[in-house]
Amino acid sequence: MAAPSDVNEINISSSPHFADNWSTAKIMLAVIISLMPLCVYGIVLYGLSALITILVSVASCVVFEFVFQKLTKQTVRVGDLSCVVTGLLLALVMPPAIPFWMVILGAFFAIVVAKGFFGGIGANVFNPALTGRAFMFVSFPIAMTTWSTPFADAVSGATPLVSHGTDYMSFFLGNRAGCIGESSVLLILLACLFLIAMRIIDWRLPLSMVATVALCTLIAGGDVLASVMTGGLLFGAVFMITDYATSPVTPWGRVLFGAGCGLITFLIRNFGGFPEGVMFSILIMNVLVPFLNRIVPRKYGYGKKKAAKEGK
Repeated sequence: MAAPSDVNEINISSSPHFADNWSTAKIMLAVIISLMPLCVYGIVLYGLSALITILVSVASCVVFEFVFQKLTKQTVRVGDLSCVVTGLLLALVMPPAIPFWMVILGAFFAIVVAKGFFGGIGANVFNPALTGRAFMFVSFPIAMTTWSTPFADAVSGATPLVSHGTDYMSFFLGNRAGCIGESSVLLILLACLFLIAMRIIDWRLPLSMVATVALCTLIAGGDVLASVMTGGLLFGAVFMITDYATSPVTPWGRVLFGAGCGLITFLIRNFGGFPEGVMFSILIMNVLVPFLNRIVPRKYGYGKKKAAKEGK
């Protein structure tokens, strides 16, 4: 007879959890597909340097994940494509002309420190790509704020958030200086619609973040359109805060998470020492995700009516 501790034992793996036929690899592939137009457009705008940055970032993330899982005697899970997504996201939030060895260091920090040390996919507390970018931002501030204008050489100084006035069409189409994948509002919105239609991301997250920034800017008397269309707000709202492992699991928790990201972004932009606050706002709110999950907990294995009755 089995020991009492072995009877009815339930082992639940780390998040994310799926209730349909979507595997992790399929979900990551859908995200990769949504990122491809941004990659191509970034290469068209910024040339060979953007292509090299993307390739180096993705290759580094794949290699670091493979080697780390081998050295720590874990099952190698490169095939789930999560490291490829991290590599693409990291590359797309970097200036095109950044030295490739810095990209490699950022990929190492994203995969090994932010993801591997916490237990791998689903167990990480902070968004890996943003953590890698934050490491690069504080380590190489000049390189991370040296922007390339389309079809021209790199220029150092003001960030895309504050250097283009109110040229809304340039913001929308992306024909402006900036990070590789953050420029085109049009392509980011199309990617957002694709991911929502495929049920890969929850619309509450990007909408609550962008709406909060817009509302706070309106109250402060600022340029609402410019605040939404510039910087990395839309890219972060679509691709960064929607990360399964580092965002809340409940609908209202996601609304609060997105609103918190938007509020902190607005505060950093207007009162902080950095012109752009998307990166730090998301990382700060990542810390609060366990608390937000407790506000309206989700009970797995219950129907909606029974879960609501049990929660009374």
